[in-house]
Amino acid sequence: MFEASRYDSWFLSNQYVLESEVLLIKYMLEPSPGKALSVGCGSGLFEFILRTRYGIKIEDCVEPSPDMVKVAEARGLRVKIGVAENMPFSDGEFDTVLLNGVLDYVTDDFKAVKEAYRVLKPGGHIIVADVIAEGSYGLLYKLAEALGSWDNPYIARVKPPNPYPIEHVRQARWHTVEEIMNLLKNAGFVIVKVAQTLTKHPRYSNEVIEYPIDGYDRGDYVAFKGWKPY
Repeated sequence: MFEASRYDSWFLSNQYVLESEVLLIKYMLEPSPGKALSVGCGSGLFEFILRTRYGIKIEDCVEPSPDMVKVAEARGLRVKIGVAENMPFSDGEFDTVLLNGVLDYVTDDFKAVKEAYRVLKPGGHIIVADVIAEGSYGLLYKLAEALGSWDNPYIARVKPPNPYPIEHVRQARWHTVEEIMNLLKNAGFVIVKVAQTLTKHPRYSNEVIEYPIDGYDRGDYVAFKGWKPY
């Protein structure tokens, strides 16, 4: 599990990657998320940027790490300690539920999506955003994991300047686009929007801010918006 300081430090050393991902989440939340919940919000960095830079408010969060909770609360968020698979909220509380970079780290991905369905109002939306397994980042991460280190002579030649810490690469279980779509559909959601960012090779993706584009066929970070029927 990331310490809050390391979590922020990694994103802030990859500021164009961070901004590209924030713009993707913004695009999926527009024009307004209503009453929104961020699941696994970490330090609240994304939510803070969305609120202070773009006026998009997510006020409620659930997060398992007490260290992260303290930082997120200092950023103005209401945070309950809990996990995605068993959230401390009532049925139908929210208009939007966001799982940003979360599904790869939960114990039971389907249960996490079903919990999001439970706490959403009918007509509400889930947004799932993550690195996808078939993208350049997902494949590079798995190669680093297989080789055991970013210092391996081969991968050191092609890695990003500030790669994701190898210990957190080992913890993740990257999903394919098809797997995420199936998780949402099997939980009862209707997929209404898919968009992507980070279309450049990981070695170069922190050189420029990317604006989101619709689809899932070229981006390494993909967001899915599902609707809960009435």
